Order: sequence, then structure tokens, then C-alpha cells
Amino acid sequence: MRVLYCTELFWPHIGGAEIMATRFLSAMQERGHEFVVATSHSGLNLPDSELVHGTRVHRFRFHHALADRRLDRLAAVQRQLAELRRAVKPELVHLSNVGADTFFHLHTASAYHAPTLVTLHGLPMVPFSGENGLVKRVLRSADWVTAVSRATLDEARRAVPGITPRSSVIHNGLSMPPIAPDPLPFDPPRLLCLGRLVPHKGFDLALAALASLTDRFPQARLTIAGDGPARAGLEQQVAGLGLAHRVDLTGWVAPEQVPALINACTVVVMPSRREPFGLVALQAAQMARPIVATRVGGLPEVVIDGKTGLLVDVDDVAALAEGIAHLLGHPREASRMGRAARRRARARFGLEQMVDAYDTLYQTLASGE
Repeated sequence: MRVLYCTELFWPHIGGAEIMATRFLSAMQERGHEFVVATSHSGLNLPDSELVHGTRVHRFRFHHALADRRLDRLAAVQRQLAELRRAVKPELVHLSNVGADTFFHLHTASAYHAPTLVTLHGLPMVPFSGENGLVKRVLRSADWVTAVSRATLDEARRAVPGITPRSSVIHNGLSMPPIAPDPLPFDPPRLLCLGRLVPHKGFDLALAALASLTDRFPQARLTIAGDGPARAGLEQQVAGLGLAHRVDLTGWVAPEQVPALINACTVVVMPSRREPFGLVALQAAQMARPIVATRVGGLPEVVIDGKTGLLVDVDDVAALAEGIAHLLGHPREASRMGRAARRRARARFGLEQMVDAYDTLYQTLASGE
């Protein structure tokens, strides 16, 4: 099946959704589907067209055209995307999330008609605005809507009740890592925060929690792996709390190195203020690591409180610290939770399960049933 896959960001951009996209497309291509990706440059000096992991990727100046608000530039990008639609002749258009590209999708849909699937990896930070807002328009126009978590789907259904009979949850899934989990290290204990260094990941809360645990766990260390605009602020916080000797900010970590990084830690900490799914929680579970996470978004669907990890309220530093302290102070329970998390990850969140669900949905939408 020929599929036009539209997404605001794609490789070499790295985030949970972008990592999932490359693995998803590769697995779906093995099922016989043919993809062409329409995405943006997003400020990087990238080719307008190239092969990425065997997939043809076309990049457009979506952000520039919208930011400039010049009619000639908007029209030029619309014309380019319309030409691509006519050239590809897709049997299905798959929109991965709602972003700058969505505006242009709506304005070029008539260039070549095909069923449209929208996958929500989270909803925009800007609330649904008006009956004719972009998000509502694209959801209403979709033939089917999927979401990566029940929490995300419920929010979308509340905003656009009409999608309820044509929407479903398809959780993210990953293949099991090629390395086996090591026993949890407790001498010294090692905590890990992993992800983009942005405020909504809540890594500042993890630092505050660590500072409060200094007396009880003087040997505990925290690794913050990732990069992003919040790095300078986190570095200042580390210095201000006197934690320079206990915190490592490693910078960006290649996706293939993530399992080994998790394997070296005792507890994965996810103090997120917003988290549509929680891919890092799934990666931690695959490596049999217990998780302390916030009770927000899709995280409670990945982390079962008291069984595969511990859930705490958002922005509650004291509860976050107590959750970490409980696991560090009870090694047998922490190890038991980690093993339970790995079993559940294997049973519920495999890549094959996700691909099976999308493969079936693709066939149904393309057939018009």
C-alpha cells in the first residue's frame, strides 16, 4: 500500500515520536507498505529530498511560511505539497500528530483524495480554540483517529465528541532490547532521567528530590541524559544545590545506546509535568528497571503503581523523593517491580502488536469498509 506519511518532525530530529516513527515505518515496510514522508526542515540545513533509512523523505518550509504570513510563500508550499500528493497517489494519508504540516494538509487534501488517518502523540499545548480551530478541523475531517494513550484519546474525544465512533487507542510498542538486564546496582545507587531537556520533563524536580535525599543516601548519583533548551538552567540548579559531585549531565545519547544506559541505573525517574505516553518508561520497563513517575497523561498506562513502579502527583517534590527513597531502601521490592515491568512490557507493548494493529487499520481504511 502506498502511504503518504505526514509529520512535523522526522529524522535527524530526535524525540520519542521521531524515534517511534523510524522504527514504525521500517516495520511496516517489511509488511509490504510503501511510504513517502512529508515533513519540515524545522530550522535545520537539511536536503529538500533524500532517502532516510530506505524511505523517501520530502521536506517543506512549513514553519517559515506560517511564520512569515506571506500569501505567496504559503501558496508556494501548498503548491509543492499538492504536487507531491498527485505524484505519490497515496492509498492512505497518515498524519502523525497535529503540527505546522497539518495546516497545509487541510489545504491540499483536494489535490488527490485518499482516506486520512490521524495519530495523536499528544495534543497541542494551545487549547482547542473555536469550532473551526485547526485541531478540531483535522480531527473532524479524519476517517479514523488513533492515540498513543487512553488519556490522550479521552482528551481528544472531549474536545471533538464526533470522533468517538471512529477512534481508538494504539499504544506505542518497541522490540525488546538486544541486551539482558543486569541486577539493580545499589552500591552506589544510580538514578536516571532521560529525555529532552525541556521544562515539562520536570528534571528540575528530580534535582530537588535528590538534594533532599543527601543525608539518607549520601552515595546516590543522578544521571540526566539528553539535551535541550533547559540545560543551562539545570546546570545552574545543580551548582546552586551543591550537587555537582553527584549529578552527571551527559548530553544527547544515541538511541542504540539507551538500553545500556538504563541497564547501568537502579531507578528511572520521570517527574514529567506532561507526558502523552511515556516512551522512556517503556524502555526502562524493558530493562527491568522500576520507575518513579508522575501520575499524568499516559504514564499510568505504562507504570502500574505499586507493581511495576511508583506514581506520585505532579510537582510534588516530597512525594517524588519518598518514592525514590522507598525503592532505594527496599532492594528486593525494587527488583521485583523491575521484573514485573519487563514482563508487562513484553506482553503489552511489543512493536509487533503495534504494527499488527496499524496494518489491520490501514487495510480497513484503504478498502473503505
